Amino acid sequence: MHVAPATSSVETRFAVPRDFAAQVANAARAGTVDADDLADFDVPGVRAGLFAGYPAVLIETPHAQAAIALHGGHLLSYVPSGQQQDVLWMSPRQAQLPAAIRGGVPVIWPYFGRQGQAGDVPSHGFARTVQWRVTSVVRDEDGTVSLTLAPPQHADLGLALRMHVRIGPALEQTLETTNTGETAIAFTQALHSYFRVSDVAAVRVEGLDGLEFLDKNDDYARHTQTGDWVLDDARDPGRSDYIYAETGGRYRLDDPGLGRRIELATTGSRSVVVWNPGEAAAERSQDMDQGAWRGFLCIEAANAGPDVVRLAPGESHALTQRVRVLTRD
Repeated sequence: MHVAPATSSVETRFAVPRDFAAQVANAARAGTVDADDLADFDVPGVRAGLFAGYPAVLIETPHAQAAIALHGGHLLSYVPSGQQQDVLWMSPRQAQLPAAIRGGVPVIWPYFGRQGQAGDVPSHGFARTVQWRVTSVVRDEDGTVSLTLAPPQHADLGLALRMHVRIGPALEQTLETTNTGETAIAFTQALHSYFRVSDVAAVRVEGLDGLEFLDKNDDYARHTQTGDWVLDDARDPGRSDYIYAETGGRYRLDDPGLGRRIELATTGSRSVVVWNPGEAAAERSQDMDQGAWRGFLCIEAANAGPDVVRLAPGESHALTQRVRVLTRD
């Protein structure tokens, strides 16, 4: 995964919460979705089970099926009715818990990479390696299911997080952050979506033409996108680690091989990250099979790079992504 530049002085520098190590250790021991996690919610189509080997909340509606692991509050799967392929990609090779899950939608919070942080904090924050809990489940008249989940709240962090997930004809996912402290806080974050594709070298992303981006592989130099994003860009072919700034919040991933277009709309965000490690970097990864990098493209609803969220005490911020699957014309 990428590590955003740590040169900015505008972000809050977070210390590792005092109880974080204990929470990570607890997540490593969690072998099931505890019955108490769902005991208060007698909702049709929502049950505890396993997905890809992970204890998960399994959701089935007339519109879609989904799975959410309580480890990291991690959305593992979303399959709209009538679709043969999952919208999300999961690596068949996974590190042992409590390591972060590779694939799906990792929750990156309260900083992206180590942006603005000291070197002793874990990459991508404190949410993706702890055990979350379900706080509410609601089923609408049309069968759409909405869930709210939360990680452990760390009193010394100064921020509280809740995630709202809505499983229906579209997937809606929101990170809601509240400043619970007594001083202003500036943070970064992302919904790090791994979208399944037929071949990353054969897809394109619309909605980025003309935007400026920071390229990690070029020491975060600033460049301008010309046309749609493609992996084999003449400037730097075969890989991508770009933070696009001042975006319009609407993108389409066109995949001829799977005969579909994935539409991504975001709010509460002025940036988006487009990431695929390419062959060389993927071969160094311990949780990807050889050639696995071809099967996904990450398009991440984010507040990252110059897009930093500032909250006064008591204020809240919502980062939302909405995902729909469309057939190709």
